[in-house]
Amino acid sequence: MTPPTDENLFSGIGRAVVLVDDPDAALAFYRDVLGFDVLHDEMTGGYRYLHVGVPGQVAVGLWLMTATSDRERELVGGQCGGQPLLVLYTDDLDAVRAHLRGHDVRVWNEREDVDSRSLHLADLYGNVIVVAQVRG
Repeated sequence: MTPPTDENLFSGIGRAVVLVDDPDAALAFYRDVLGFDVLHDEMTGGYRYLHVGVPGQVAVGLWLMTATSDRERELVGGQCGGQPLLVLYTDDLDAVRAHLRGHDVRVWNEREDVDSRSLHLADLYGNVIVVAQVRG
């Protein structure tokens, strides 16, 4: 095995943590509304390891982690301080918008820039998600 150098310390991004109050409700939103796949769902030692991600990208995903302390519960929905939690890419922003509205998801800040179109939405806890269609 080749030791890491400054250029290749990491081979990829695995999971980003999203603090949730109710993992089943969070799963319903990310799976049923956003179309994410369940990458891993296991109970170990009384704790649920629930990972979801975009279909076809099994190495990258979100860990829907149940908030267990008062401090963590305070951060649910605001762990990014109002900034976007993540950016999702699409080939058809119009279809995404229609799909989200069909699920009563509020869409705002629709933008059209030189190289992309985008919109904002919030998950069931208020975490902001940007959806972008890059022109190309």
